[in-house]
Amino acid sequence: MPDATKSPTDPVPPRSRIFADLTPLRTSPDYRRLWCGNTISWMGQQMTALAVSLQVYDLTHSTFAVGLVGLCSLVPLVVFGLYGGAIADTVDRRKLGLYSASGATVLSVVLAAAALTGRHHVALLYGVVALQAVCFAMNSPARSSMIPRLLPVEQLPAANALNSLTSNLGLMGGPMLGGVIVGLWGYQAAYLIDVAAFGASLYAMWRLPSMRPEPDDAGGGTRRRASVLDGLRFLATRPNLRMTFFADLAAMVLAQPRALFPAVAVLWFAGDAKTVGLLVAAPAVGAVLGGLFSGWLGGIRRHGLAILLAVAAWGAAVAAFGLARDLWLGLLFLAVAGCADTVSMVFRSTMLQAATPDRMRGRLQGVFIVVVAGGPRLGDFLAGSAADLTSPAVAVIGGGLACVLAVTALGLGRRAFARYDARDPQP
Repeated sequence: MPDATKSPTDPVPPRSRIFADLTPLRTSPDYRRLWCGNTISWMGQQMTALAVSLQVYDLTHSTFAVGLVGLCSLVPLVVFGLYGGAIADTVDRRKLGLYSASGATVLSVVLAAAALTGRHHVALLYGVVALQAVCFAMNSPARSSMIPRLLPVEQLPAANALNSLTSNLGLMGGPMLGGVIVGLWGYQAAYLIDVAAFGASLYAMWRLPSMRPEPDDAGGGTRRRASVLDGLRFLATRPNLRMTFFADLAAMVLAQPRALFPAVAVLWFAGDAKTVGLLVAAPAVGAVLGGLFSGWLGGIRRHGLAILLAVAAWGAAVAAFGLARDLWLGLLFLAVAGCADTVSMVFRSTMLQAATPDRMRGRLQGVFIVVVAGGPRLGDFLAGSAADLTSPAVAVIGGGLACVLAVTALGLGRRAFARYDARDPQP
């Protein structure tokens, strides 16, 4: 296993200063298997997510019923995200990742079996979606906490950029593949492919070494039950880590325009459902491009300052989108926002991994899940309410400017955050 305190001896190829740095994939077989397995299984999960939504609509012909699918996953993510992080700080993370991925595989088998036998029940779909979210809430903190044990600290930005590329490619490609497969061979085909895709993740987890959390410094080598409250208390006393969450909330809550895309597609661009699809896809395209051309991120040492600038760029791009009345110009601004979000995510994840003691990484990754799952939903509600009270333009422009002002206030209030140096990670 690589020593995270040592620098790699091989120089970084010049090409990686522009394109995504593949050094983590070259130097760590364990990380390479984990990344490849997660990439394949994530694509399958996104195919299943679309197939479930399509099947619910096919059974009910109700958009409200389809919306409940998202609620069925959101509640377990928020509730079990913190709990899953606490478990990851107590048990062997490899086993937790293996068991939770196995549970998700079994649930996909249930979906496939129900579709093959004609047992089409909405309640069953809702229940499986909720249990899948529980498995994800258990798996994600364990998997994320493993990465700093597999790679040197200087490779974490590159690894997180690669992880963001996996996430965004799955969000883009998974639904498209799922739609094609369901259209050609039915729901059961998408679910069966998901089962097969999970095999890659299970194999990667199985090949990992034991990943028990390191004991408390004062624990004398003994391990006690990890507490969610202890994790929250730790976060409350670590200003740099706390700032990463505040900055993300400023972006996702104050400047989240996606709930307004159906309205602005018609009002601003005289478009239809296809226009909405373009608006939804534009930030993801920008995020993917940000991941593909992320090699330069490895040379950045002032991670706190990079987060502040990236979040401010997100807010400014969203505000600029609110001023655009040309569709392609609007799509460009949304793509810029998506690229800025990738930069912010890379450095927020890196700080969370590098500046957090191993014994606390699971719990803080659990908090990360709650923020990532809940922040955009709260932003949707805020944007929708503001648009109803004023107008979509005011909501989008005002939200973007509010994000810029909020992150500026955060930076001025905690000046040490902007001076955070990756060579001496302080929580």
